[in-house]
Amino acid sequence: MKRILIIGAGGVGGVVVHKCAQVPEVFGEICLASRTVAKCDRLAAQLKRPIRTAAVDADDPKQVVALIRDFKPDLVLNVALPYQDLSIMEACLETGVSYLDTANYEPPNVAKFEYSWQWAYRARYEKANLMALLGCGFDPGVSNIFIAYALKHHFDVIHEVDIMDCNAGSHGKAFATNFNPEINIREITQRGRYFENGAWKETDPLSVHKTFDFPEIGPKEMYLMYHEELESLVKNIPGLKSIRFWMTFGQEYLTHLRVLQNVGMTRIDPVDYEGHQIVPLKFLKAVLPEPSSLGEKYTGKTNIGCMIKGVKDGKPRTYYVYNVCDHAECYKEVKAQAISYTTGVPAMIGAKLMLEGKWKKPGIWNTEQFDPDPFMADLARYGLPWVETFL
Repeated sequence: MKRILIIGAGGVGGVVVHKCAQVPEVFGEICLASRTVAKCDRLAAQLKRPIRTAAVDADDPKQVVALIRDFKPDLVLNVALPYQDLSIMEACLETGVSYLDTANYEPPNVAKFEYSWQWAYRARYEKANLMALLGCGFDPGVSNIFIAYALKHHFDVIHEVDIMDCNAGSHGKAFATNFNPEINIREITQRGRYFENGAWKETDPLSVHKTFDFPEIGPKEMYLMYHEELESLVKNIPGLKSIRFWMTFGQEYLTHLRVLQNVGMTRIDPVDYEGHQIVPLKFLKAVLPEPSSLGEKYTGKTNIGCMIKGVKDGKPRTYYVYNVCDHAECYKEVKAQAISYTTGVPAMIGAKLMLEGKWKKPGIWNTEQFDPDPFMADLARYGLPWVETFL
């Protein structure tokens, strides 16, 4: 049995701690830490087994170091804000503990999504004989593993990939985001970016869209965006000629977002308000519903998957692999909506495989760089069954 330190007590952190608590044979002792320890205590009260809770400011590596040295975990699972990835990685290096996260680092003052800052730690982690697993949520995370699994079992070479993320659920709010509003809105309002014929191409934000008929959901309009897993997959999947990421949005959501942009509420640069410097997007986050509060009345389903085209035995092949997740069922199990669930379950599985030694290699890694088979088996076992079909 191992010790795990989970940093972050939002929607995803709640799912992670619930799922880790369900696997005591691996996660022997659990500590859940957040800037607001009351959030950790509320989650701990929902569990059927005792865990430890703690307060920590993840922006401060010294505080993280002190907590790690006190609890002595075998692994740190980071589901805090992406701004805090590097400070937690630094603390892990100083204390000799391996690391896992679900989203790549973002500098607070510019919405820029790339792995360069974290990949730069590779030599230091190798020298310290530590492993860091990056982006082990659903997308990134499971989407990468779907592609690695397809390459291992169904293709000789993969040429084209479309990652498609559909949330057809309803939370009953006029406008809310399914995960941290600040991170969500920064991501959606950036220029689209995709890889085609050996080069990166850009589009205006949400300007490219098309309809796709999602299994168990039906036709939905999906929009081309940039997502961080594209960067690692282009690097790690040989022969890839094209890869795009798509996400569905309802018209009401897009209308609200457009108005907020037009009036300056999505700005990430400080403005002066009555003698105080405030960031409009941070203020907007404060007045929007907390994502972890949406689960109780959430209905409908998500469908996240990969449409993959390539060649097997000299013949063209099209393969579609996906997961469907029900918001209401997630709430019954772990008191969370499906967006948090589909991120938190893969994070637990990645941590489990690292602690079991099935995924173990010093350095900095993305999920597609490991054997996908044990992960795919655990997905079905722990609540995210997947469907595959040849078209």
